[in-house]
Amino acid sequence: MNAVRGTYRVQVQPAFDLHAAAGLAEYLRDLGATQLYSAPLLQSSPGSQHGYDVVDPSHVNTELGGPSAFAELTTTLRKHGLGLVVDIVPNHVGVAVPHANPAWWDVLKLGASSEYARWFDVDWGRGRILIPVLGSDDDVSALTVEDGELRYYDHRYPIAPGTGEGTPQEVHDRQHYQLVDWRRGDSEITYRRFFAIADLAGLRVEDPTVFNATHGEILRWYAEGGLDGLRVDHPDGLRDPGEYLQRLHMGAPDAWLVVEKIAEPGEELPDWPIDGLTGYDALGEVGALFVDPAAEDAFTALDTELTGVATDYPGLLYASKKDVATGMLRAELRRLARLVTGENAPEVEAALAEVLAAFPVYRSYLPFGVHHLEEALATARERRPDLGPALDALAPRLADPDDQLAIRFQQTSGAVMAKGAEDTAFYRWTRFVALNEVGGDPQRFGAPVSDFHDAAAVRHASWPRGMTTLSTHDTKRSEDVRARMAVLAEIPDEWADVVRRWRELAPVPDGSIAHLLYQTIAGTYPISVERLKAAIEKSAREARTITSWNHPNEEFESALNAAIDTLLASSEVAAFAERITPYGWSNALGQKLVQLTMPGIPDTYQGTELWDNSLVDPDNRRPVDFDARRKLLARLDDGWLPPVDAEGAAKLLVTSRALRLRRDSPELFESYAPVAVTGPAAAHAIAFDRGGAITVATRLPVGLERRGGWGDTVLALPDGEWQDELTGSVYSTGADGPAGLVDVLSRYPVALLRRATS
Repeated sequence: MNAVRGTYRVQVQPAFDLHAAAGLAEYLRDLGATQLYSAPLLQSSPGSQHGYDVVDPSHVNTELGGPSAFAELTTTLRKHGLGLVVDIVPNHVGVAVPHANPAWWDVLKLGASSEYARWFDVDWGRGRILIPVLGSDDDVSALTVEDGELRYYDHRYPIAPGTGEGTPQEVHDRQHYQLVDWRRGDSEITYRRFFAIADLAGLRVEDPTVFNATHGEILRWYAEGGLDGLRVDHPDGLRDPGEYLQRLHMGAPDAWLVVEKIAEPGEELPDWPIDGLTGYDALGEVGALFVDPAAEDAFTALDTELTGVATDYPGLLYASKKDVATGMLRAELRRLARLVTGENAPEVEAALAEVLAAFPVYRSYLPFGVHHLEEALATARERRPDLGPALDALAPRLADPDDQLAIRFQQTSGAVMAKGAEDTAFYRWTRFVALNEVGGDPQRFGAPVSDFHDAAAVRHASWPRGMTTLSTHDTKRSEDVRARMAVLAEIPDEWADVVRRWRELAPVPDGSIAHLLYQTIAGTYPISVERLKAAIEKSAREARTITSWNHPNEEFESALNAAIDTLLASSEVAAFAERITPYGWSNALGQKLVQLTMPGIPDTYQGTELWDNSLVDPDNRRPVDFDARRKLLARLDDGWLPPVDAEGAAKLLVTSRALRLRRDSPELFESYAPVAVTGPAAAHAIAFDRGGAITVATRLPVGLERRGGWGDTVLALPDGEWQDELTGSVYSTGADGPAGLVDVLSRYPVALLRRATS
């Protein structure tokens, strides 16, 4: 196995399959990565662009090239000294195309008597499996029987033995499943899903038989030396994440293991056998360094001006989570209530919804985290004293790790938080959307350097091998978009004036969505009309305040699209974007170097070694021009020192030199200590020593320029000669005095220093 020191995430998909991924090996080696980190590779739904809808865990996805292509990939990676990290999905499987999923097909055909019935978390006491797929309940008349299957247009379903006689409707009524209006899924679905997605059915991996069947192929890869690590998707949906991770660790004891668990600021983790999380916490810590906290009041005032209300974010988050619990996740809420009193339990439903809406983190892992439950119960009692008796009755059961109510509540609370915060509140409160990122806190408007040092010290001590990242397949805005948005926090008054002018130029009949649009344009320009419209439409529909997926508001969306057309054609918009872009480049280089060299294992998302202005998926899965990157890297290796310009080669320089140093000289990254910066512009620098490798980065570049540059600001380097890995320049300290930042950062806004060698 290869030591994991720097991963490179690739969205392997039919359009960029395993053969194409194998073709990246030489480039990734030259870049400095030690592992290719892939999206899920098991057989997924036909045509899947992401792989999180696995339908058959027994083999490699044939649309990616199948087992032979996987063997080619692992062999090629090893040939170039690289390893493989794979994303796995234990919580759910894809059921949108039933015939593609053998286990689901058998359950639909045979019901509870199927040998696969134990795979799925079906509420068998509710009768037939409810499948929300029809355009309306009346559409049952559109059913046909063909080739021994029940058909609804392109949808195919099995027919149980001995039930195929009669009209299609009569055949349907004899099945172990019931096809119903798709709108009924949120309130009536009878199987556990992934969040509110009926096309993803929850798995019962707590059952050893199910675990072995769904993980056998993955663990075989590991046993045969084809895997260095695993990234576990959404463990919070599992019945017992700790037990699952222990079993996975036993199957792959030496694998690097990270989990996509979203931790709230300050939240502690159970004692799991993992190396850490997947980096969203690090993303927030790094991003906060480059946002000026002094702008918070101005942005709050602008948000109030645009929306007409002073937003109370905790109240908005509560309302959003309550909306989710009683709306798109009402089926899960009702299932919880039935565990208490059976049918028709409105008071119990209301009490459970209050606790879910008040839960301060994604979930507990009882008995670990019981204090979060106690906090939520206290908040619920305060908000709804009329529900006191119901809450008192629920409290002991919700705290009992062995109670089915507590077990299912924990699985549900994570979904409520994810949909209520990330996919609702983060789109409703647009005060400053650079903060509205997975695992982030929109209320935390930037942070001082000392906060980062404290967090990095904790990370080094507690999770030195957890993943760090700035962009993922799930981030709503790429790292470079957020870096440019951060510039707005340095010019809040100017930005407010810009917003007012743009609103006159291109009005949007909702102030919150308008500000989201204007910030997005500032962060991404130039961007195509089609890409921007798709991303903003998704954002507005997720917010569900004026339009939604279920009920699109065509008039509003037309106005939104018209505003986009006007703004992208405006010379004023182009001029403003051009003005702030160089500062955004400075922020982007700074946060990239910090992320790549801070404690943890750095991941680079595909394509982000150059500038990347991607938005929420699927925008961030667009093709990457690797040929251009190979050519630029070759020029860098020939000694070219690129300018910081639109080509983005400066970011490739930073990325490759930092990754190579971590790979080739790991002994330089075995500790963490702040490096003192003193002088008139000290607040504009972040510097730390990893044990011989010293990172220096510029922050708040607009303010630095306004104060006239670095002046006499100096860096307290240990005595001796230090060489910048980026430029080759050497700086002497000691008898010659401290190193001046005006020299160290004369070429680039960042530097990566190590002891000079003769």
